[in-house]
Amino acid sequence: MASRRPCILLLNASLAGDSGNTAVLLAEARRLLARRASVAALTLAQPSGAPLAFDTIRPQLVAADAFLFGTGTHWDSWSSVLQKFLEDATPAEGTALWLGKPAAVVVSEHSVGGKGVLSRLQGVLVTLGCTLPPMSGLVISRAASIASEHDADAAHDFWCREDLRVVCHNLAEAAAGGAPSRWKTWPVDRADFAARWLA
Repeated sequence: MASRRPCILLLNASLAGDSGNTAVLLAEARRLLARRASVAALTLAQPSGAPLAFDTIRPQLVAADAFLFGTGTHWDSWSSVLQKFLEDATPAEGTALWLGKPAAVVVSEHSVGGKGVLSRLQGVLVTLGCTLPPMSGLVISRAASIASEHDADAAHDFWCREDLRVVCHNLAEAAAGGAPSRWKTWPVDRADFAARWLA
């Protein structure tokens, strides 16, 4: 008997909602995840300006086997709609809504600050009760994209959109209860990471 396809919930917590850079990343993630899971999506920022109320989306959170959070970077932090969501989620900390469910994070940034957002958000998700698969978070930067267009060799150790495949694979693997031997990794610079680049 075939096992049930896990349900993965995408939470777009970008201020730009469905029209921003985070939405582009999450649409790509949805295509990648749909190969191995049932995928649902929520956009926290609404056209009315009022974010979705936590109690109205609680049933979808409960039904999810795993989560993929997406946010932009705003003054070295995540969006205000994500902050409100996390504050409203506090009473559910350590409950079955979160406990043991795998979570991944994608962050978009213009130039800087995204890695701090990623690390802090992963810490919050673990505190709520989620688990983190390996290589389940990345930051897509406009600055890195521009650098890779001008010198692909120099930018080969930056996160890129191709790395989203690894994040989605590992999240789907964790949601399905897969074996650790099936984790994937993105390319890592093992030769030039200590090179001097300032003249």
